[in-house]
Amino acid sequence: MGTLVDTTVFIEVERATRDMTAPATFASVALRLEELLGPAEEVGIAAITASELLHGVHRATPEHRLRREAYVEAVLAAFPPLPFDLLAARVHARLWSELATAGADVGPHDRIVAATAISAGWRVGTANLRHFGRIPGLEVVSLQL
Repeated sequence: MGTLVDTTVFIEVERATRDMTAPATFASVALRLEELLGPAEEVGIAAITASELLHGVHRATPEHRLRREAYVEAVLAAFPPLPFDLLAARVHARLWSELATAGADVGPHDRIVAATAISAGWRVGTANLRHFGRIPGLEVVSLQL
């Protein structure tokens, strides 16, 4: 099994480590992930998570853009994105239908993350348990790094 790390985790890490260099930040993140998930756990991100993080770079103010870009590029190098492929699209369509019917939709990006994880046989690591906890068939782990 692997763990797909959600955008919320990286946002919290970025906020908490503004005074640290990217290498120091990722050394501490790697240690914490190993503690929480185990040393053999595969860890990655969904392709939509890469887009969300890159969106944050484009939205950053000029004085924050370089630091944020360095941080996001370090995330992308450290956590390989899993693609949203046809299998994930099929899972996404089913989840979307089930959640909409139940009146419990979580939003398109969270559905895509969940579908990517489920189609790969992985779980989601997130700081947003409220949304991901509503998704049937998804194993969710709280990641407070």
